[in-house]
Amino acid sequence: MRSPLSNILLKIFSNAFYRAHAGMLLFAAFVLFGMVEPSQLLGYHITLMLAFISTPLMMLAVFAVWLLYTFKCWHFVAGQVFALHQQFLFYSISSYQKTKQFVAWFILQAAIALPVLAYAFIAVGVGLKHGFYFGPLVILVYCVLLVAISAWFYMRMINQLIDGSSQSIILKLTKSWKKPYFSLYIYYVFDKLKLKYVITKGISYLIITGVFLMFADVSHDLRVAGIALLAIAVSHSVLIFDERQFEETFLIFSRTLPYSRLQLFLSFWGVYFALLLPEAIWLFVRFSPLMAGGLLIFALSLILLFHSLLYRFGLNMEKYMTWVLGLFIVLFWVVMFRQIWALVCMNLMAAYGVFYLNYYKNLPYVPPAED
Repeated sequence: MRSPLSNILLKIFSNAFYRAHAGMLLFAAFVLFGMVEPSQLLGYHITLMLAFISTPLMMLAVFAVWLLYTFKCWHFVAGQVFALHQQFLFYSISSYQKTKQFVAWFILQAAIALPVLAYAFIAVGVGLKHGFYFGPLVILVYCVLLVAISAWFYMRMINQLIDGSSQSIILKLTKSWKKPYFSLYIYYVFDKLKLKYVITKGISYLIITGVFLMFADVSHDLRVAGIALLAIAVSHSVLIFDERQFEETFLIFSRTLPYSRLQLFLSFWGVYFALLLPEAIWLFVRFSPLMAGGLLIFALSLILLFHSLLYRFGLNMEKYMTWVLGLFIVLFWVVMFRQIWALVCMNLMAAYGVFYLNYYKNLPYVPPAED
């Protein structure tokens, strides 16, 4: 029997999530089930699930899609939590024990991730029936981790104090330091977005570990590192979105400062290099300095491309995630064809071109949905 807290969360968030994303979910259902002849539907999906379970590359691609869906859930729930008419949640939910809070948020995340979990559990059953054991285990562990991390993220977010007047330790320690323009978002991350940053770094660790375990026999192949960095760039998409939101919320005056668009674009190199510092250390430990430097530039070019898209579309999370997913699929195959270095040039040219053409366009701020 569900607790009263679980019932409240499901009524507030789950119903609203499915109403807001009905179109996206219906389109996904059409792609999966509506484009195949009914007589071939069962055999098609059994074959698809077996390929997903037995092929590491396909499993990684599917996991990336599920990760993007989870980010979408985070963005929606966070937007609802901080909506003015939901402020009572900070006081009512925080009165429960942490264990009960975690269980309630776990149930909520499982409810809004039901399309993913249902497909995952059916795939696990198909895999076990056909004699696969390691793949289904990996799928189960991954799904539980996604739901558990989401529950922890929501619980920590709801228990933060509404009053933001008190400064964090990092701001107190660095209050006398000079802060270059590019560093402002870095301070904001370590002041207000510490949990998101830690979760993102945890996902990066899981990606690196998982990719190199799946491709242990060819771990020195440049494409393996390229795939890992592509997935890491996607995992940073929420922090990239937050950077643009921070810029539009707190740094809108920066468009009147005497900075050229090239200077501003280069400043984002500093922002994302600082955010990718743990991954950069891993690259220089694992690879030669020349190779590590090239791979780091590749990762930065991907993130800058994702960043620049937001100047074209505005702060529209749904459209942004759709493009990130589409680019992930396209760039994945470019990496597989060993075109990483050509891709660096293409990414940087595309990123700067989109940034240059759209930086001074007055795109409206799109707040999180409140329905």
